[in-house]
Amino acid sequence: MAICPLCNALEKVSIGCPTCNNPLQDGGKVADYSDPYGHYNDEDTVKLFDGYPNTAKDEVCPHLLVCKECDFEKVLFIQEQ
Repeated sequence: MAICPLCNALEKVSIGCPTCNNPLQDGGKVADYSDPYGHYNDEDTVKLFDGYPNTAKDEVCPHLLVCKECDFEKVLFIQEQ
């Protein structure tokens, strides 16, 4: 079973905002925003309903990156290990 290095604090994101160049903050998994009880489900079940058709097959974890200065948002697909 693959794990997300961001969810498990093995890595950090260091990407600058394309709008204002401030660092983007990891807002967590996109699925956490759509289902408040989703974290109680196993990861395979969450990936079936996260809104992205290939997350399970491609073993990626979609994370929401947010700029605290200008409110820019971006979804980044993190390769699981």
